[in-house]
Amino acid sequence: MRTTCFFRSRRHCFATLWALTVMLVGCSEHSDTVVLKVGHDLTQNTSVHKAMVYMGERLNEHSGGTMQLEVYSSGQLGAERELIELLQIGSLAMTKVSAGPMESFVPRMQVFSIPYLFRDHDHFWNVLNSDLGRDLLLAGEEVRLRGLGYYDAGSRSFYTTERAVYQPEDLAGLRLRVMESQTAMRMVRALGGSATPISWGELYTALSQGVVDGAENNPPSFHISKHYEVSRYYILDEHTYIPDVVLISSYIWNNLTEQQQGWLQQAMDESVTYQKQLWAEATAHALREVQEHGVEIIYPDKSAFIDAVAEMHESYRGHPIYDVLRQVQAME
Repeated sequence: MRTTCFFRSRRHCFATLWALTVMLVGCSEHSDTVVLKVGHDLTQNTSVHKAMVYMGERLNEHSGGTMQLEVYSSGQLGAERELIELLQIGSLAMTKVSAGPMESFVPRMQVFSIPYLFRDHDHFWNVLNSDLGRDLLLAGEEVRLRGLGYYDAGSRSFYTTERAVYQPEDLAGLRLRVMESQTAMRMVRALGGSATPISWGELYTALSQGVVDGAENNPPSFHISKHYEVSRYYILDEHTYIPDVVLISSYIWNNLTEQQQGWLQQAMDESVTYQKQLWAEATAHALREVQEHGVEIIYPDKSAFIDAVAEMHESYRGHPIYDVLRQVQAME
């Protein structure tokens, strides 16, 4: 197997050689083929998986067949945090992770978990496509995680098993599942609920057994997970817009040629456009389907929710994230 990669230091050499043994596949016919392994924890019927497969198709075309993606879905290679850690040591090339858990690695990314920071979907994407959005993607390089792009994960809203919610007061006393995000937990407490971090894979059982009274996520996830089977109400309060982030190991990225990096970035950008289209379709479909299964969709007045988290926004004054918060608010 021949590669055109060069190692930057002895410290990186061992990790990179090990990673290349796993990532780069060669044979007599395709001695220069670079195969990048991609792992994520979603099922194959999600827009993320379909977009990653499409990315692989575009990468194969741009590179003339010299670069390929192998996509492993459904947590075959581990859960989100495990996949991130595999990237950091160079034993996995790429993954998709929610920006929520990413705040543990890139503190500035907690801006995405601050409730009611984004005015609407257009404002959200204007921020992602701005210089600030790109800076946040690249901030992970300090911990060997380079962001290639954002996928749409829509807005997150609450859903509950027994109690209809029309205003923040209705959340009082409810145990609500959140991601492992300190910001998400602060948000639930600010709105009057009790934040309970539980892994995604255990949530259906937790809802059905009454361990938690509800959770929060976007409509496609609510539908695909079948949480509508044990949740009677979906409250479209749209408190956060938290994107999915596609990451590549800095070890792997730095050992691709400039041309290979360009091919991969182009394929990534094209997959973003495709995924956003799939996401919009999946969201409309999900809301129709859960209603047909008896879920009541509630459209609350968001003003009371916005007022309830105003103090939380102000609490960031003097914190490094406050400058990022202000930049987001100032964007059209």
